[in-house]
Amino acid sequence: MKIDLTGKVAVITGGSRGLGKAMAETLSQAGAKIALIARNEEKLTETRDELIAAGGEAEYFMGDVTDEEEVARIAKEVNARFGAPHILINNAGTNCRTHLVDATLADFEGVVDSSLKSAFLVSRAFVPGMREHGWGRVINMTSILSHIGLPARTPYCSAKFGLLGMTKALSLELAPEGITVNGISPGPCGTEMNHAVMNDPEANAQFLKNLPVGRWGNVEEIGALACYICSDLAGFLTGTDIVIDGGWTAR
Repeated sequence: MKIDLTGKVAVITGGSRGLGKAMAETLSQAGAKIALIARNEEKLTETRDELIAAGGEAEYFMGDVTDEEEVARIAKEVNARFGAPHILINNAGTNCRTHLVDATLADFEGVVDSSLKSAFLVSRAFVPGMREHGWGRVINMTSILSHIGLPARTPYCSAKFGLLGMTKALSLELAPEGITVNGISPGPCGTEMNHAVMNDPEANAQFLKNLPVGRWGNVEEIGALACYICSDLAGFLTGTDIVIDGGWTAR
């Protein structure tokens, strides 16, 4: 089975590193043109150059996806460079590990805005172009914390549960127009934010005891799933969320 995304344009927020970068690489290998959106120009430049060196076509667009005016500007620039995109992956987000009584309003708003508000603004900006194509794919990067709760994760759970609700509602709005909307809920993956635990032998061993498959997820596994969802093979898949977590939430 070969997935061919030739002729498709994919927008990926938070696309300069981690899961965003992995998905950009996989979609690029399948032939999609990649528009990377993030705030770190050094990381954006590095990722764009790597995609081009591997034979892909890519460009980056700097901006704050929680700001309405910034998103409008970015959308205009992306459309001018590539034309209306066919694929959108809402991957931007931050986390805040603190107990509710110790969290500030800024802590809460920062996490919710980065995941939920950004997905609203960016989807609103790019969905009209998908309607023009009569074809589109929206992927919202939800989380296992869209399905379960953990202590000291109230802002993050609030954002991700909300993003799952947005996924389901938007899928119903867009289903008649050939546009699918789905979520991917990754479990623990070997990204930069988890390197502190992974590089601590004792902490890593303790963590893996609680993970049924006994290992961290590979970012390439998330990229492969995203590539499938973006393909014509997944045209009947919409309004759902795929948990890819090594069995974490099955316990």
